Amino acid sequence: MNVEQVFREERGRLLATLVKRFGDLDLAEEVTSDAIEAALKHWPVDGVPDRPGAWLLTTARRKAVDRLRRDQVYAARLALLQVEVDRADPQVRDGLPDERLELFFTCAHPALAEEDRGALTLRCLAGFTTPEVARAYLVPVTTMQQRIVRAKKKIKEARIPFRVPDPHELPERLPGVLQAVYSIFTEGYAAQRDELAGEAIRLARILRGLLPDREVTGLLALMLLIHARRDARAELLEDQDRALWDRDMINEGSALAERALTGGHGPYGVQAAINALHDEAPDFDSTDWPQIVALYDVLTKLTPSPVVALNRAAAIAMRDGAETGLALLDALAGEPRLRDYHPYRAARADLLHRLGRDAEAAQAYREAIALAGTESEQDFLRRRLTAIEGRE
Repeated sequence: MNVEQVFREERGRLLATLVKRFGDLDLAEEVTSDAIEAALKHWPVDGVPDRPGAWLLTTARRKAVDRLRRDQVYAARLALLQVEVDRADPQVRDGLPDERLELFFTCAHPALAEEDRGALTLRCLAGFTTPEVARAYLVPVTTMQQRIVRAKKKIKEARIPFRVPDPHELPERLPGVLQAVYSIFTEGYAAQRDELAGEAIRLARILRGLLPDREVTGLLALMLLIHARRDARAELLEDQDRALWDRDMINEGSALAERALTGGHGPYGVQAAINALHDEAPDFDSTDWPQIVALYDVLTKLTPSPVVALNRAAAIAMRDGAETGLALLDALAGEPRLRDYHPYRAARADLLHRLGRDAEAAQAYREAIALAGTESEQDFLRRRLTAIEGRE
């Protein structure tokens, strides 16, 4: 394992351990960076230690003591921390304890603004720098700095606990953690930023290793099954070259989707099952649309929303015909959440085109382009519009 791989694997664990030990996210980030800087200086000369995590933790603790020695506010903690550093307890000798699960729940606490959760997750658990997080969310660095500072301040002021919720709290709190990770993935996938989508998948793997919950498994399966199509995503699903799809990723995602649905149904597991049906079909015409519609019926009961209704209508259009699907889409026209949602306009455009109503389809595509949030989405829609206008 090279130095870069060590930092990638150990940083989140180290930060989580230090946050739990010191109760201060800013201090933990500072001394984590100090420890990594020290490693960059010493490891190329001395070699990577047998237990790199333990080396980083011991170094970070000593850096923390040095910083706290200069801060009177923390004077009462100093003696205890110095004992911890000098003691070199068995936990350090054997390697780093893995306390990232607590950090997942801290970063995704419901008291934090939704836009701050994903940013903090990338900063703390994926190890992104603030400029990298800003690029991920397409905002200025100063804006992202303010978001992260605001989130950390909220954690302190609200005294958000650094812990895994009690079992009776998990049903309420886990969805926020999963949504933060999934938001990172969808941002990366839509913008064709595979490194960002890949980080979300890596975070989901970590989370599943720490908390093998059925919905965590479902989320990982869902992302794998979508990401498997990344090299062909510039086209509609029906036009994609399936030879470009990642079969290993599909096989893993399908197996996980089956596990996620064992013993019950959760929203991510059901969505994973829908995508497994898409990915496993040898061609578009062979897609099992009746089964997909049935799964959307289940999803509608689990998490009813206009977006789910939109996707269900699109699936029904494939099963029962474009006219039936368009009627269902038109019935959703008054939904506030779909007013500025470009996939709704794009879905209408596609069905109008299938019905030969190309002038209306072109207008719907123009509306979708105006609402699309990324350049890659706009480019895709422009190609569809150009193809229709060439036939008018």
